Amino acid sequence: MSESSTTDDAANSDVVIDHDRLAEFIAEIFRHTACSDAEAERIGRSLVGANLAGHDSHGVIRSALYVDLLANGVQLADQELKVLIDSGALLLVDGQYGMGQTVGPAAVQLGIERCKELGVAVVGLRNAGHLGRIGEYAEMAAAEGLVSVHFVNVANSRLVAPFGAKARRMGTNPCAYGAPVAGRRPVIHDFATSVVAEGKAMVALHGGPAVPSNALVSGDGEITGDPRVLYTFEEGERPNSMDGPGALRAMGEHKGSGISVMCELLAGALTGTGTAGPRRVRFANGMLSVYVDPAQVDAAVGETDDGYNGIAADYLDWFYDADAIDPTEPVKLPGDVEHERRQHRMANGITLPAETWESICGGARAAGVPESTIATAAGN
Repeated sequence: MSESSTTDDAANSDVVIDHDRLAEFIAEIFRHTACSDAEAERIGRSLVGANLAGHDSHGVIRSALYVDLLANGVQLADQELKVLIDSGALLLVDGQYGMGQTVGPAAVQLGIERCKELGVAVVGLRNAGHLGRIGEYAEMAAAEGLVSVHFVNVANSRLVAPFGAKARRMGTNPCAYGAPVAGRRPVIHDFATSVVAEGKAMVALHGGPAVPSNALVSGDGEITGDPRVLYTFEEGERPNSMDGPGALRAMGEHKGSGISVMCELLAGALTGTGTAGPRRVRFANGMLSVYVDPAQVDAAVGETDDGYNGIAADYLDWFYDADAIDPTEPVKLPGDVEHERRQHRMANGITLPAETWESICGGARAAGVPESTIATAAGN
């Protein structure tokens, strides 16, 4: 592991760390909580996977928060899914407030298996811990040749103001879409319905890249890019995003605001997890996922050529052939940027701002990781 900085002050240096080494350190943190070794390793791989894809907001910066949630009993270690409804193509499962990196993949695997059996599956997951990067679940389905759509909300999370408002009424409510195409990388579209995810505001607050100047609204109704309006600050405590004077703004004005409302209804109300409000419920993620098997669709309609894959490939070639406004910036499909970042970061390491690294180390100390282990992870 190496460190680099634009100043001579090593204490303010960014930390550059190999992804495998970082995943092992995050796993070690959670081995010191109530999590089993297997769950700790899943958490490490998943959080680092988000950083590799460039979704730093859902990556290792979340580790200190997860330690807090486990310590306070908000999320629980090593939970199994409880099946509430199984009527063939429709399943409703309860994550029992387990870690999202355990109950999320388990729910997706159920959807994959049922979709392969029946051609379609709808899976509602309720009461899950923080599910992390939702694109990971679309990638799981695409790797099995399945199209999927995922809607997510965060119960009891008031972070985002609706279009035209300054008061919080929604979570950041991500969506993910996955479409496999034979012989190509799958097309994966994964996004928060706010201008930026709360984690990106947290990353900016901890010395990372700034958020757009229109990403937030202050308590006075001023459009701003200052992440501090989202948080309250208490001495010795992690900044609290739940009670700050301002709010995140919905992406795409009324369009993003509308999609976020649908996430509250589909992922929150329909699964029974709960919504951002007005009822006070336990913090949890809800997710509604829909899976379709293109091969079974082709077989059902009697396609004699290459069906879905051929039509999709033709379209993607045509899409890429669009004349770029800037010839040095070619047109990209959803998922292309994540692929490029993943290749670069796997080869060159993951760069973490100094404040983010200190936050991770703080979570490690809170979990009881020895200082010698932390120092070794930091390359000291």
